[in-house]
Amino acid sequence: MTVFLLIAAGGLAGLAGALLGIGGGVVLVPLLVFGFHLPLEEAVPASLMCVVASSCASAASYVDNRLSDIRLGLSLELATVTGAIAGGLLAAYLAPAMVAVVFGLFTFYVALQILLVRSPAQEPVTAEYTPVNYPLGISGSFVAGGLSALLGVGGGPLKVPLMSYGMRVPFKVASATSNLMIGVTGAASVASYAWRGQVKLALVSPLIVGVLAGAYFGSRLMPRVPTAVLKKLFAIVLLVVAAQMFWKGGEGLWPSVWK
Repeated sequence: MTVFLLIAAGGLAGLAGALLGIGGGVVLVPLLVFGFHLPLEEAVPASLMCVVASSCASAASYVDNRLSDIRLGLSLELATVTGAIAGGLLAAYLAPAMVAVVFGLFTFYVALQILLVRSPAQEPVTAEYTPVNYPLGISGSFVAGGLSALLGVGGGPLKVPLMSYGMRVPFKVASATSNLMIGVTGAASVASYAWRGQVKLALVSPLIVGVLAGAYFGSRLMPRVPTAVLKKLFAIVLLVVAAQMFWKGGEGLWPSVWK
């Protein structure tokens, strides 16, 4: 029974990751920790493996449908990797709890913006567009990489609104491009866990089966789902991420407050 539940959890994460460009880690980690009572040190590397699988399963479909902007993705991914390296070096000097609270406030604000601001009823997907504000995109991707290293979250919740609202990239293109980028970042991140022997194949195997199936269907469903629906779903996921960050930050801050 547990194996089938793990497959179902992986399927949900793969579907959400492919639809919204978030990799699925923000869905899978809470499911593994609270639903399956796994320690965080086991849930995180398993989630990273699933992020890589989700990206691989959906990237080919998005490239074929000309949804992924490969040139933009490569440009921003270089900044993301650099930020991840810098975040790893700064981890010993910054208080992760305070960073988590700040990130939670940001994602909460973006979610409210998506939910409350009326957007056009129809957004062109394959029409010609030109990304703007490359300095903002590169600096934002650097921050996303740093947050990924500091907090163990994927950069999708930051990179999708960054490309969509900051660089004027169509939302579906931003989601597909983020999905492509997350696979590269996840592969680099999971390598260190695998080197230390923290990737448990008995746990990862059924999850990946579900993730591959969910990402396959999600990548084919996403072009058909109205952009307004995807934005609402993304906002809901951002609210979940904000709650996770407030919880993670509160764990570190409240003990010091009550001392």
